[in-house]
Amino acid sequence: MQPEQSCGELSIRIIDYTKDRFEEHECIELTEAWSWIGRQTITWIDVVGVPEHDELVVLGRQAGIHPLTMEDITAPDQRPKVDEFGSYLAVIARMLSAGDGNVSSEQVSMVFGENYVITFREQPFHVFDQVREKLKNEQSALRGAGPDFLAYTLLDAVVSVYLAILDGVDDQVEDLQGEVLASADPLALKRIYALKEDLVTIRRAVVPAREVLGSLAGKESALIRKETIPYFRDAYDRCIQATEFAEFSRDTLAGVMDLHTSNQSNRLAEITTILTIVASIFIPLSFIAGFYGMNLLNIPLEDSPWGYPFVLLLMVGVAVAMLLYFRKKGWI
Repeated sequence: MQPEQSCGELSIRIIDYTKDRFEEHECIELTEAWSWIGRQTITWIDVVGVPEHDELVVLGRQAGIHPLTMEDITAPDQRPKVDEFGSYLAVIARMLSAGDGNVSSEQVSMVFGENYVITFREQPFHVFDQVREKLKNEQSALRGAGPDFLAYTLLDAVVSVYLAILDGVDDQVEDLQGEVLASADPLALKRIYALKEDLVTIRRAVVPAREVLGSLAGKESALIRKETIPYFRDAYDRCIQATEFAEFSRDTLAGVMDLHTSNQSNRLAEITTILTIVASIFIPLSFIAGFYGMNLLNIPLEDSPWGYPFVLLLMVGVAVAMLLYFRKKGWI
């Protein structure tokens, strides 16, 4: 996902539409954006960046949004949740993005009422582009539906990102599993821990999102029409699928880690076995060499011309005999 064109530190896009009309404006001032909510249309205000808390509270008061909601929006580490404040529903979720070899998470906040949806996100990524393209199409179901269906579509786009990133992580886990089976590469452990951190980040986004969508699918609210509830249930089912996918990938990665540890232990055992055999062979050879290296009189074969070849043959014979014995025992 590539960044959108920025309008500065705070980028605001407004999409105002009905079934027969579509209007889009970019780089709108925050003070102007709130004035669109009172129109007899459906308005989507997309805010990219983190507004100043005090300014947001003042403007939120004009739109009838509770200060606690504004506090949640400006705090980037909120746990995903759903809150209902009479005239609107506030939804906090986590958006995932894959870049620079790792998975990162950012907060996505949403407020929707009778005729508006407001989204707040930290970074300018093309997460909701497909939703905007659907809104431009007069034949799209979005154009004739209410803001609750737009909220569902946006949350469904977030879940789609979950599944896409999980699919990529699963491919990496499978590739890593094949590499670990082929060889005990010490660098594999670093990749295993990197993927483990990615899966932790994914689970921290997906598991609470499942609770959020489950709450929306079962919530009795005047802001969610009965015909929209099945769509929220569908997004909830997809989020369950993403959760199970994350659990499966985590279990697979744990198996890869165990396999890597086992391979490393087996390799260490093989090296230890070889070194032990070599050391065992050289023990009698060192004894023979030390015996005939003593500066003492009357050592056997000391003055014989056959003494040197005999000692060499003796050492070779001892080494071969020990190797044959180790082979018979199955140690090598």
